[in-house]
Amino acid sequence: MLFLIKFLFFLIQVFLQVILIKFHHFLKYHQIQFKHQNQLKQIKQQNNIKGIIKQDNNYQFNLIQNHSIQQNQRCNAIAFNKDNSIVLATCENDIKVFEFKQEQLRQTQILSEHKDFVTTLNFMKKSNQFISASFDKQILIWSMNHNNQWIRQQKLNGDSYSSCCLVLNKNEDLIILGCNDNTIKFWMKQNEWLCSQTFTDHTGNVCGLSLNDQQNKVISCGYDYLILIIEQTLQGYKWNVIQKISIQMFGYRLCFINDNLFAFQSYNQDLMHVYEMSITNKQYIKTKDISVKRGGKCAFFFPQQYIHSKCLLVNKNGCYVNLIRKNQNGDFISLQSIDYGTSDLYGQMSEDGEYLITWDDKSKQIQIRKCHYE
Repeated sequence: MLFLIKFLFFLIQVFLQVILIKFHHFLKYHQIQFKHQNQLKQIKQQNNIKGIIKQDNNYQFNLIQNHSIQQNQRCNAIAFNKDNSIVLATCENDIKVFEFKQEQLRQTQILSEHKDFVTTLNFMKKSNQFISASFDKQILIWSMNHNNQWIRQQKLNGDSYSSCCLVLNKNEDLIILGCNDNTIKFWMKQNEWLCSQTFTDHTGNVCGLSLNDQQNKVISCGYDYLILIIEQTLQGYKWNVIQKISIQMFGYRLCFINDNLFAFQSYNQDLMHVYEMSITNKQYIKTKDISVKRGGKCAFFFPQQYIHSKCLLVNKNGCYVNLIRKNQNGDFISLQSIDYGTSDLYGQMSEDGEYLITWDDKSKQIQIRKCHYE
């Protein structure tokens, strides 16, 4: 009887703690919102940016018929190389290598080094290499040999964490990992790759990362209703968290549009949020909400992208891929919302914005869509 009373008392304590945490989060969020109202007005006056979406139906991505590849196994990540001649696609633990020629995929190799689902694929642009990460807690760097075959060149041990997202800087000497142990890891290359810094500010899985154009700021999001702004010090070797943004709903994906602007998609919501840096205090605040289509629940992977050459934002939300263009006036123009009929949907747009390649668990196909101007 005494044990039962103690146990009930423990449950009541836990319940009260949860209520207090939620109340604290609610209070903190609204305090921050109230604090930034004047800054928001200043930004809108300075930039005269309208938070509306206009329609433009002359710009469409159409499925290339009869060029899809059947794949029944799960595909969490797809990547184009810099000239769209090679495509990588995960197949559970394996990585399939395709030649992409005349808008057709031809499999040339399968890589089977990982022991669990592969979660990220990132091509390097300055060298003929790519990086893969997996739930097996390994980060592998691959190189092409003289026989045009991909071989594992190096393995970075993740110790106790698995990678959910990964970004690589332009110099290709910094890898940033978002992990399922709630941390962000910075791996720097000098003579060899070493984990130089770990951030523990998140309290949930880190699902989204983005690096700005100047390569000196990183934004992150995850399960904990928090967006982090991390900035490189003037010395260049260390990074610091300079801002924590409390949000009402967690999200899986975000990306920089330019150094002063980024987009964030909250989970299963029909609005995408845009944050802009205040001129007065250099803090990012939400300046507009953009209507987007959704449907069903959402899954992570499929990073949000901004294609600079086309001013095109690629935003996966539920079972939709929303394609949104930012014009010179700062308006966001809805180009297309592609309904795949399932939220288990993963892919990437090519860097030149000409091709969108996806896999989904409804069609169980790797599909290619091409940009058409009508």
